[in-house]
Amino acid sequence: MSLLIERSGAMASLQDGGRFGVRHLGVTQGGAADWVSQAWANWLLGNPLQAATIEITLGSFVLLAEADSCLALCGADLSASLDDQPLEPGRSFTIRKRQRLAFAQPRQGVRAYLAAPGGFAAPQMMDSCATVRREALGGLHGDGEPLKMGDRLTWRGTAPAPRTLDSSLATPLSGPDPLQAVLGAQIGDFSGRSLFDAFNSEWTVDQRADRMGIRLLGPALRSSRQSMISEGVPLGAIQVPPDGQPIVLLNDRQTIGGYPRLGALTPFAVARLAQCMPGTTLRLQPTALEAAQRQQRKLLAYWR
Repeated sequence: MSLLIERSGAMASLQDGGRFGVRHLGVTQGGAADWVSQAWANWLLGNPLQAATIEITLGSFVLLAEADSCLALCGADLSASLDDQPLEPGRSFTIRKRQRLAFAQPRQGVRAYLAAPGGFAAPQMMDSCATVRREALGGLHGDGEPLKMGDRLTWRGTAPAPRTLDSSLATPLSGPDPLQAVLGAQIGDFSGRSLFDAFNSEWTVDQRADRMGIRLLGPALRSSRQSMISEGVPLGAIQVPPDGQPIVLLNDRQTIGGYPRLGALTPFAVARLAQCMPGTTLRLQPTALEAAQRQQRKLLAYWR
């Protein structure tokens, strides 16, 4: 079973659940930015939720099927088509030999996830094939490079029993609901005005956004802490550098940071942020750790 890449805009990569237990070595997490959509794509095919998928960012990606198979697509609507017939995300589908699967440009969201039976095959590095270009780790050839024209993707799984995804459970690609954040240890260092602004103002997703982090533009936030010893930073950490514009750290983040933090987005909020185009406006909302844990357990229980 294989797919041949006929066009790639250097914004597509192999991503699985990421690397864990290695940050003390300076190795970052990697893995799917919208981990919820990736997990749903795998769930549709009966794969392990962490199995390797293709993360397609913004489109400009074309695949040629070299055998009949069943694939699944979740996440952003990137104008996908199968032999020029529109293909909606959030479903599994049959692809025949010599058919072309194309992703043109985003209609809604940023990242789409394509899954194959059993997951795509790639070398394992530190128990993961997640592509992290900055660290030259993972990917189809183990060198951290994104997928390129001429690459051939294979898998070993068999055709799954059909499953249907309830659209209400997928990552929201738009909507007014704020992104929830668990407050952090340095929250008391921010002025009362800054805390009010942080959670009562609109923020705009900046053009400076990638898999390492997303900068938010809005009122300048001020902290009384002039310096701090660098410490480990989790997924979704909301760092506030001296210019007062927060940066939300994503999967390819550095392993330690020395800026004060408001806290961290919940994992589900991270997945939502990963689907926001530059220019998107959003709000932040504080939430209790226990509430965030309940939300996470509910989703994991459904997948089990």
